[in-house]
Amino acid sequence: MEKPAWRRRASRYVVDSPYLRLRVDELVLGDGTIIPDYYVREWAGFVTIAALTDDEHVVLVRQYRYGADAIHLELPAGMLVEGEAPRDCALRELAEETGYEVSRCELVARYFPEPVRSTAQAYVFVAFGARKTREPNLEPGEYLQTELVPLAVFRGLLGDGTIDAGASIAAGYRALDYLERL
Repeated sequence: MEKPAWRRRASRYVVDSPYLRLRVDELVLGDGTIIPDYYVREWAGFVTIAALTDDEHVVLVRQYRYGADAIHLELPAGMLVEGEAPRDCALRELAEETGYEVSRCELVARYFPEPVRSTAQAYVFVAFGARKTREPNLEPGEYLQTELVPLAVFRGLLGDGTIDAGASIAAGYRALDYLERL
């Protein structure tokens, strides 16, 4: 398939903050059709990390999410900051959210979580030898608790809807696929 000949005729930012950068474009399609308001979220993306302890427990976080106004069980995750390598972000987020550090960390997947409206990429890491080395260092607005779940139970939590955040579901299954190939 060939990439279509879309052309951006105009563009402006409607939100430009450290947490959200949203632009609206006016597009001209190859046949001349004009789309006046095509919104695109610009951001580097995020990481999700499935960290395993030596006794094969997955480090999870149960946290409040304001957008959904609910508490969710998730894998530790976070936004990339400008110039940050995805692996560094994964290790930073794991330590900040849970107080855990790992002895080995592998990139197992990269995907576009919302390519229709976003430039972001998601990175999935699997880490081994997770151990708690300190207390979490939460940012304002982060309300969470760390939970350890046996790896044998983790797949069921993904499948039965207990883990219901899309990024954690995608990362969880990608992590399990990787672990099955080891």
